[in-house]
Amino acid sequence: MSQLIDLSHTIESGMVTYPGLPAPVITDHLSRTASRAVYAQGTEFHIGRIDMVGNTGTYIDSPFHRFETGRDVAALDLAGLAGLPGIVVRAQARGRSLDARLFAGLDLAGRAVLVHTGWARHWRTPEYGIGHPFLTEDAGAFLRDQGVALVGIDSLNIDDTAGGHRPVHTILLGAGIPIVEHMRGLERLPDAGFRFTAVPAPVRGMGSFPVRAYATAGNG
Repeated sequence: MSQLIDLSHTIESGMVTYPGLPAPVITDHLSRTASRAVYAQGTEFHIGRIDMVGNTGTYIDSPFHRFETGRDVAALDLAGLAGLPGIVVRAQARGRSLDARLFAGLDLAGRAVLVHTGWARHWRTPEYGIGHPFLTEDAGAFLRDQGVALVGIDSLNIDDTAGGHRPVHTILLGAGIPIVEHMRGLERLPDAGFRFTAVPAPVRGMGSFPVRAYATAGNG
């Protein structure tokens, strides 16, 4: 029997995803109490409202995030986001700077490559934004050249944020390869033999948007 494994952080009002970016604000547009004046007696509804940046929670980066002429999240092909054969690459003991050697000898073509750093354990703590693991430029080039379908990581950013350069974003998004950041639960996945899905709402003009990322593992 197949098992669904949730790999996304829950979005909550006031939650900081990336230091310096505003937290989401979740409020009532129409409360249940107020709705009683609108509907028949005994009938009530809630309509919620959320104000947030696209880079909130576990989200996907489309090429438009980096390139003005790139595809936005609405233009991403569902076939490249849903039911992808997945592989987890364990990087917990490899330090902060993860280079191409991490992926040597692995069959990566056409796969969702999920990098398990263990950094999700710091989620919503001050430590999460300090000294996170990241991929190097040569790792990004290697993944591109191997023909991966998507790359995910359970860290603050797939790039080193110490400076202004973002070579891995540039390489992968320039090749049309989406990136999923701020994942969780990768320790629950097998190294391979699962399917990965991360689909955003098709919002036009957005380069990044939250996803419900999950894996389907086992038979069934």
